[in-house]
Amino acid sequence: MLHDWGVIATAFAYIGLLFFIASRGDRMSAGERGRASQWIYPLSLAIYCTSWTFFGSVGFATRTSVDFLAIYVGPIVMVGLCTPLLRRVIALAKSQNITSIADFIAARYGKSQAVAATVALIAIIGSVPYIALQLKAMASSLETILSEDQAFSKIPVIGDIALMVTLAMAVFAVLFGTRHTDATEHQHGLILAIAAESIVKLVAFIAAGAFVTFWMFSPVELYERALKTPEAVRAIEYVPSIGNFLIMTLLSFCAVMLLPRQFHVSVVENSTGAEVTRARWLFPLYLIAINVFVIPIAIAGLVIFPFGAVDADMFVLALPIEGNAQLLSLAVFVGGLSAATAMVIVECVALSIMVSNDIVLPLVLPRSDDARIGQKDFGDFLLKARRFSIFAIMVMAYFYYRALGNTQLVAIGLLSFAAITQLAPAFFGGLFWRRATARGAMAGMLVGFAMWLYTLFIPSFLENSTAGLMLLQHGPFGIEALRPQALFGADLPPLLHGVLWSLALNILTYVLFSLARAPSSIELLQADVFVPNALAPIAPSFRRWRTTVTVQDIESTVRQYLGPDRTREAFASFAVDRNIVLLAAAPADFELLQHAERLIASSIGAASSRLVMSLLLQRRTVSAKAALKLLDDSHAALHFNREILQTALNHVRQGIAVFDADLQLICSNRQFSELLALPPHLVQLGIPLPEILEFMGAISPPPAGDSDNLLQLRLRAYTTEGEPYLERFTDRHLVIEVRANRMPGGGLVITFSDVTPSFEAAEALERANATLEKRVRDRTEELTRLNSELALAKGIAEDANASKTRFLAAASHDILQPLNAARLYVTSLVERQSGGEDSRLVENIDDSLEAIEDILGALLDISRLDAGAMTPAITSFRMADLMRSLEIEFMPIARDKGLDLRFVACSLPVESDRSLLRRLLQNFISNAIKYTPRAAC
Repeated sequence: MLHDWGVIATAFAYIGLLFFIASRGDRMSAGERGRASQWIYPLSLAIYCTSWTFFGSVGFATRTSVDFLAIYVGPIVMVGLCTPLLRRVIALAKSQNITSIADFIAARYGKSQAVAATVALIAIIGSVPYIALQLKAMASSLETILSEDQAFSKIPVIGDIALMVTLAMAVFAVLFGTRHTDATEHQHGLILAIAAESIVKLVAFIAAGAFVTFWMFSPVELYERALKTPEAVRAIEYVPSIGNFLIMTLLSFCAVMLLPRQFHVSVVENSTGAEVTRARWLFPLYLIAINVFVIPIAIAGLVIFPFGAVDADMFVLALPIEGNAQLLSLAVFVGGLSAATAMVIVECVALSIMVSNDIVLPLVLPRSDDARIGQKDFGDFLLKARRFSIFAIMVMAYFYYRALGNTQLVAIGLLSFAAITQLAPAFFGGLFWRRATARGAMAGMLVGFAMWLYTLFIPSFLENSTAGLMLLQHGPFGIEALRPQALFGADLPPLLHGVLWSLALNILTYVLFSLARAPSSIELLQADVFVPNALAPIAPSFRRWRTTVTVQDIESTVRQYLGPDRTREAFASFAVDRNIVLLAAAPADFELLQHAERLIASSIGAASSRLVMSLLLQRRTVSAKAALKLLDDSHAALHFNREILQTALNHVRQGIAVFDADLQLICSNRQFSELLALPPHLVQLGIPLPEILEFMGAISPPPAGDSDNLLQLRLRAYTTEGEPYLERFTDRHLVIEVRANRMPGGGLVITFSDVTPSFEAAEALERANATLEKRVRDRTEELTRLNSELALAKGIAEDANASKTRFLAAASHDILQPLNAARLYVTSLVERQSGGEDSRLVENIDDSLEAIEDILGALLDISRLDAGAMTPAITSFRMADLMRSLEIEFMPIARDKGLDLRFVACSLPVESDRSLLRRLLQNFISNAIKYTPRAAC
């Protein structure tokens, strides 16, 4: 059995552990925070899972089966599927130094103080029941775990554990949530503690579910016993109401963004876009994990505790106690305590910021002379106001808890959700509708909230009294058409009825009042910030912005809210960024005035900062109206400059994107998104560069290799100055040159140029060069081959010629032998003829045979010449002898053709080869006779 002192000591020890974790978080280095932030941020979003989730979901499931899942479908859709919307809200909040949900909505509607106060009041009234829900859950869990030991609870005051926990959580929220006046400064310790609590409650709930499902029962046994239990069968066979399911989904979708604590952790405490990327899948996974065992625990509770023996909301704690698992019971109790404390602490911090900035300060400032002359230190005043607000809110929640009675946890939670949803038309409408005005937003919220009070809040207190039941059944003054839960005869479930009426009238009033009057100049300016206009900029109506407010006046005003050190640093940074010198007596320009307003907004919100600056300007102008006109003109001037710059960028042929030191997009032009084919949600302010590159890698995946390594290489190329980086999109036949340039403040300007034509020309030239080289190489190879073949043919021809020469040389003897024999016979005949005609004839025959022998000898000599074996034989002889032999040889031939062949007698000697010279002359004479057709005239 668990005793009072042990449980109480564990509870306070756990709260002490939270103090330690928060202190450790405040002492973490920047590097440690950077590494842990991507896990801390998604886990901090799990603050959505409060005691309602830890205890109430099980109780809800025992009555309406799977209807409880609607509470988690909305957040999954918002964070998992509507990430671009969340990124847009975060970017707007950072650019406007937004401190709360009230500040965000007020900034959209011309920084209206009335809108901010309206949102703050609705948020406070709507959140108090939710905080009371946590106190009720903790009190019920204590009653369950200490059911057999009531010694501690009998001690006066201290025995009221709900009061003690209330005060402890208020102290925690004060210590770690109100240390700085700058509400936009990250509360690292507080958020680390919230993330740790998210882990604790998840582990505790899963442990309890596993114990019940697999230890106390087996899944089969649990199902079989459920079929034998009428209450369990009723829960299993319950048919969910589609209307209720959809309306709860809508409520949860709005609540995960609009609840003060959710807006604080998801928007104000966000540091980088990478945190949102991880939360996109981790937060939905967390919601799924913490609800896995809700149905088994609910069925097991109905089986073990039939007929209402134990409050169904406490089944998750009562079952381990019933199973004698004391340590597990204590862990589950700590998990429930964790779920409650996380929500209460952050909710109180967020609400206290709204109370101080949007309610207290606007009431104090106009009545404070010190505020006008810049002497009062409002930083300390703000911290005191927030600390007091935290205790006041916790006390109201405690008294509301005391008045709750036996109301189910889910009913209280849905009541709170319905109240916060009244902010949805003004919030979401302001993000998409430029025509909306502050009057429309405030009127819509007030009418919707009034309907919430009448149809949902008031009936929650009327069911326990006779007069209340009469009012519910017959309406006020007996007018049944005005029955709170059946207006004009509408027969709907109470929740569906109240939400539909309140939201419908809210939206209708919002639209009608917005259309009834044109937006003011400051509303138009803020609409341009929240809903950018695609048209060209329109010049402001003023000609020159003038004021007699000095730099010293501005600085002293900012010092009231941020302190001297931060003010000095902020103004020095402003001067360095613009390369100017700020002289105390110099008149302040509109840029300095805008800068000061943003600095003050980080402490007291956009609406109150506008009020502060208007009070400052009233000291030097005639009226408050003129002061506001000057302030609005400064906004108009800066807005006009931004529009001109954006228009100029859109007319540049290159794509341009500007990223801050954290590589988050802060400015871009149209060509940037067109060149990279980026969808609209990836060119919103605040989108991190790695996410853009990740999208590019997804639509054009690499053919091979690690995509993560490729992403890192691409990121390094995009952020390194120097050589340009060529980005190729083969599917679009596009090549882009990327150049990075660093800015003085650590930011980055990246330009994107379409170089496809020049790149294609270079590629064509490269291909031509490569083809030319190939053609030269092929031609060289062809010539080499032909030369080889020619050399081979030459060798063959030479071999054939050598063979012919050898044949002629071999045949020369056989050819000359018969001629030699003929000459011998002719010579013998000459010797026998001693004279006369026959003797001359025989001599002529001898000479002809000698000529034939010479001709054949010449042919044989040619063969020897081819073989390289012939050498000339130089002798001295008389030309007359040579000529006489030629005359004898050719005279008969010439006579036969009728030609006159004459030889000139010459007795001179010559030195030559007689045979070769004779052959030469013989050829000349033979050709002359042969080619002379007739004698000359």
